Amino acid sequence: MSRPDHVALMARYNRWMNERLYRAAATLPAAALARDRGAFFGSILGTLNHLLVADLIWLRRFAAAPGAHPLLAQLQAMPVPSTLDATLFDRLDALAAARGRMDALIEAWSGALDEAALATPLRYRNTAGKAFERETFGLLMHLFNHQTHHRGQVTTLLSQAGVDMGVTDLLALLPVAEAPAADDGTHPH
Repeated sequence: MSRPDHVALMARYNRWMNERLYRAAATLPAAALARDRGAFFGSILGTLNHLLVADLIWLRRFAAAPGAHPLLAQLQAMPVPSTLDATLFDRLDALAAARGRMDALIEAWSGALDEAALATPLRYRNTAGKAFERETFGLLMHLFNHQTHHRGQVTTLLSQAGVDMGVTDLLALLPVAEAPAADDGTHPH
């Protein structure tokens, strides 16, 4: 699989899992979503907010780079987080709508990236102001891995609240390779 294909697959998986996660979370009452459960970002709602915050921070870094893809201009209509634990939305329905817009943007932008774009280094400053320069492909893998990490926390919190997420593995989206046909001796070699 090429790197552009891998990025597109990860973006599709990211959207698919977020849609499923939000549907599962919506089965709980608002108080259960907001209850501090001792996770890194407290509650289910707090963790879901953090995931959107982190994506906004990263995509704004990509949007600020010279020659940024025009799709990233859509970020102007999205909130600007001030901290990693910012609560951008205190209601799941509003957060889910913003998450849907973000995932559509990530998927469209990721699908537009070619090998040259993925090999391009991004210069950025972290939230503490320290300067870095890293390859776009690696940063996108970080973005998707970060999502997976915190979604795993949310699925645990949902499970503890009695909500079963079902299958969460990337494997569910990978195509099944067809086995080569058996040589029965009827085809010429």
